[in-house]
Amino acid sequence: MPVPPILVAPGRVGMIEERVELRGHFIDSLLLPKVLDQVLARGAKFEIEDIQIGTRRSDPSHACIRLGTESRSAMEELLATLKVHGAEVVEREDARLEPADIEGAFPEGFYATTNLRTLVRLQGEWLEVANQEMDRGIVVDTAKKQAVCTPMHRIHKGDMVVVGHRGVRIIPPERQARGELFKFMGSDVSPEKPKLAQVREVARELKQCRREKRKTLFVGGPAIVHTGAAESLTYLISEGYVSVLLAGNGLAAHDIENSLYGTSLGVRLKDGTLVPGGHRNHLRAINTIRRAGGIKAAVESGLLTSGIMHACITKNVPFVLAGSIRDDGPLPEVITDVVVAADTMREYVRGAYLALVVASTLHAVAVGNILPAETRMVVVDINQSALTKLMDRGSFQTMGIVSDAGLFLKELVEALQQD
Repeated sequence: MPVPPILVAPGRVGMIEERVELRGHFIDSLLLPKVLDQVLARGAKFEIEDIQIGTRRSDPSHACIRLGTESRSAMEELLATLKVHGAEVVEREDARLEPADIEGAFPEGFYATTNLRTLVRLQGEWLEVANQEMDRGIVVDTAKKQAVCTPMHRIHKGDMVVVGHRGVRIIPPERQARGELFKFMGSDVSPEKPKLAQVREVARELKQCRREKRKTLFVGGPAIVHTGAAESLTYLISEGYVSVLLAGNGLAAHDIENSLYGTSLGVRLKDGTLVPGGHRNHLRAINTIRRAGGIKAAVESGLLTSGIMHACITKNVPFVLAGSIRDDGPLPEVITDVVVAADTMREYVRGAYLALVVASTLHAVAVGNILPAETRMVVVDINQSALTKLMDRGSFQTMGIVSDAGLFLKELVEALQQD
């Protein structure tokens, strides 16, 4: 359905001009107004030269937009911004590649990735970028015709890296597809949303993942133990709802403290009373595990007989414990090199369908950074700002639930146990 062009004053003498096009369901996905809003916010001009809107919901649409900026640098910045919303330069160019000149660093002007599906153009052919993550670079093997999203520390001298944004295509999530993801939640975070309905929806997703044998990540912080929900997480692991556990030293240490002494941070979880000298219990727990030779050895010897980490060992659920500078001990299985920890997490998150993140802001951001937009992500935290922070960083697939970790997990288990 052609419409007359819309003109907002491009074409002035000396103005830098480019044409971009949008294809697909950008009307349903509200991408067109987002593109035009970015153009105006940057002080640029636009003219919609042609637009054809699909007459049925399944029909794709097409728009061609002429842009104008005062300088080439302003145009390059604008095009890079619009690319995230699916706008592509009409003039087809291959991606520009430059060799990395030193180990562990990209060449100047490298293309910084998003977590959205990305393609690069090589010799007129569009290549899918593998291992998609945000804030990485793209290394291209011209002989094998392969493009891989690569973190900075994995760059080797001589690697051919994509520079600039030309010849790079981003496939934005369409509203049609996103509408299927937790329809009750929408895209915003609010403490006013009905918690029970949210919990039931997450339970349905977990049941479906287990039934269809899809990979499910659980990312958790020590508040799970502090709030008395260790038993609930143990249930999720034991019943096959968790494929991989990602956490830090704190979750594991306080879980083991609870298993050995019935406390968390020295507080008896059954009645909330403070145990005299109990503030040392987490250190005693860590020391006990270190003397035993590790968590697995403690389970196999019969020393550790319950809890989250016990369930991981007995049910063969892999876990990655990433260390931090504030860790006590730490436990032997904790990876203290954060770069190695991140690389290990990358290996385990590949192919994940759902990530459930509970009470761990730092781990939420870390996992959000390495997950592609196709992976559904539910973040549960009592602090609303922790949820909005993750979405503001560009994790488009994130759905937030404002809730206490203990209450959420207990209600989730109850929902899973219902027929």
